[in-house]
Formats: sequence, structure tokens, C-alpha cells
Amino acid sequence: MARKLFGTDGVRGQANSYPMTADMALKLGAAAGRYFRRDMERGHRVVIGKDTRLSGYMLENALTAGFTSTGMDVLLLGPVPTPAVGLLTPSMRADVGVMISASHNPASDNGIKFFGPEGFKLSDEAEAEIEALVFGDIQPAQAGNIGRARRIDDGRFRYVERVKGTFPQGLSLEGLKVVIDCANGAAYRAAPEVLWELGAEVVAIGVSPDGFNINENVGSTKPQAAIAKIKETGADVALCLDGDADRIVIIDEAGQVADGDQIMALLAARWADENRLKGGALVSTVMSNLGLERFLGGRGIGLHRTAVGDRYVVEAMRAGGYNLGGEQSGHIVMSDHATTGDGLMAGLQFLAEMVRQNKPASALARSFDPVPQMLENLRFSPDKAPLEAASVKAAIAEAEARLGQAGRILIRKSGTEPLIRVMAEAEDEGLMAAVVGDIAAAIRAEL
Repeated sequence: MARKLFGTDGVRGQANSYPMTADMALKLGAAAGRYFRRDMERGHRVVIGKDTRLSGYMLENALTAGFTSTGMDVLLLGPVPTPAVGLLTPSMRADVGVMISASHNPASDNGIKFFGPEGFKLSDEAEAEIEALVFGDIQPAQAGNIGRARRIDDGRFRYVERVKGTFPQGLSLEGLKVVIDCANGAAYRAAPEVLWELGAEVVAIGVSPDGFNINENVGSTKPQAAIAKIKETGADVALCLDGDADRIVIIDEAGQVADGDQIMALLAARWADENRLKGGALVSTVMSNLGLERFLGGRGIGLHRTAVGDRYVVEAMRAGGYNLGGEQSGHIVMSDHATTGDGLMAGLQFLAEMVRQNKPASALARSFDPVPQMLENLRFSPDKAPLEAASVKAAIAEAEARLGQAGRILIRKSGTEPLIRVMAEAEDEGLMAAVVGDIAAAIRAEL
């Protein structure tokens, strides 16, 4: 079934424009409520969290109205990281969890992500069924069965304790000066609290949300502020989260950035040495660098690639029994501890290695030399289909023939923004730039 609302990670768009309107949020809440309350009995719950966007208030209230109209009781967590919703949904015996966030996107966007009763993001099939209900006839609850809503004041504290519990017993962050960039987002209170309680000297930036400044010149996609803060304060390392704190990049003491591939390489090697890397493999997406694949192969560790999106990584991990996966963008999934990507948990594992090995961040943040990679994003109108054009297909085929075995090409539509992403990897950077340029030119001609 072709989906109209759901993309790679829930429903997303510009706030107060279709589909991110109060009316659609109400319908989504009612549809998800009916989907998860099929038996029509009382006692069903939904947990709702949000990041710091101004539009979160509007969408939170609309979702609450939708869920309660179908008899679901609503537990409102307020601003918490996305992984907190994944953890607290099963902990609070809820049938469904919802996170209101557009992740790393600007404040003008927002999104709605759904989690099932075990804390995992919904499958494509479940999202398709909910979408069908949205556009169908949703049966409301009888007057006596309308749901209730209540605020949960200690959701952040429950999450903080769970995150701290993933840091190895017997270790402390005392003596480490850590910059934490919370992107003016959902972890603006939780992340500094965790680091301080574990003993670090904390330098916090991106912790003054005003509803409009989430991800604005801060966070995992804009690490320049954290790099400057490291140089200003002489900090040992910086952890940069995104707006909903489900992804991270790490910056060493010299200001060099380590992406998700480098973090996964470090953890996979460590876990393999300790015989706790389940299945002897890492799960990542088609975007992960060839250098990571070669690094893992040299250590006898497998790499299983999936479509882009951390929920596809998690699905593959669950199906194959693996416990470590993630994305180059910084989603790191450690299924022994969490049900989805958790930037803060991943950051703590990196800090634990610094303490355990008594090494600076720079000695741990580059496990392999990446194969040169080039990515060009092309904005397009949703009513266009340039990738179906014969000229574009011909340009892609010609580029693949030119690269041969010397590299790879990946062209895909973003699941969260109206973008076509053209990516190539090759040791020959001139050839790589040429093939990306040719494909991009062909796409632009069609647009």
C-alpha cells in the first residue's frame, strides 16, 4: 500500500501546514487510538513526549484529544528525548508511545513518531493500517469511556536513571571536562544532569530553548559551536546531540568530528574483544562508509546493511539477534539498553572508553580512514518524479559504469525532507565528483 502520510520516521512536515496541522494530529491520535484499542475495553494507555518546538504544544493537545476520543488514557511526559519515549512506553505499561519531534530539522518543522507497546518504532505495515484509519471512518468511544489525560512530572528523572545505569560500574567521569551540546532540544536538562551526576566537569551549550532555536547553529548537524567551545575551555571532548537526542557526533580535544560510523567502529571492536557483540556483526545502513566495512572485515566482524532509517536498523537487529547497530548520521542503537537510537547513551560508552583506556578522545575517535564520500542534496517538488526519467536513469547507469569496482553510488529520496540525495564513494576524488555532478545535473534538468 502506498503511504501518503508516513515517511522514513513517522509523519513530518512544516508546522501548521499539511500534514503537520492540529486537525491531522487529532485524526492521527484517534486512528492510532482505535488501532491499539481494538478490543474497546478500558485500561489502555498512550505515553506522549515532545521536544522544545513551539508547535509541540499545539500537536500535543490535538493528539491528546484524538486519543482520549477513542478511550485511551494519555500520559504526558513533556520535553524528553525520543529514546525516553521508547524506554517509558513499556515501563509504564502503555499500548503506544508518541514522540512529537522533527529531530534535526529546523524549528519550523515538526513530526509525530509512534512506538509500539514494547518500545520499538512501528513497522511499515502498522503505519499503513493507521494511515488507512485516518482516511476512513474512526469510531469514537461512548461518552462513558472517553479517556483521561495526566501530566507525568518525573519522566525525565526516570530516563536519567536508566541512562546512568548503562555506564560501567566502578568507573567515574571525574577529571574529564565535557562539552555537551543539547541543540536547544529535548535533552537540554537531562544530558547535563547525567554527565554531572557521573562526575564530569560539564560545559553545557544549546540548553536555552525558546521554542524557535532548536538546532539553530548548534547540535549534531552544526558542530561548529561545540568545536569553538572546546578550544575556548580546553575541554577533553564534546558530545553533540540533535533536537530529540536520538543521535550524536563526538568532537575530540583537537576539534575533529567523529560521526556515527567511527563511534560504531570503536564500540563494535570493543564488544567483539569482550565476546559480547551478538551475532559477531554490526547492523548499519547503505549510507555507512566503505572504510567502516573494511575495518570490520579486517577484524572478522560482519556488517549487515539496511535501508536508511534507524527503525530499519532496529528491525534487522531484532530479526537477526544483533545488539549493536546505527547510522552514519549518529543514531547508535544498543539493544541491550534501549529500543531506538540514543545519543546520550552512545556518548557515555565513548567516555567510558576514554576512562578505561586512559586515552584522549583523539586516540579513540578515528578507528579507520574513511573512503572519500560526497553527498549532494537536491530539493524537489513532491509532484515531480525525476528519478523515473530516462535521462536520469541513463546518467546513473553511465556513472556506475565509470566507477566500476572502484566505488559505489547511492541515489535516494529522503524520507524526512523533500530532497533527493546523490551520494558516491571512491578513492579517486576527481572521478567521484564528476559522477555526482553528472547525476545531479541530469536530475536538475528534469526538475
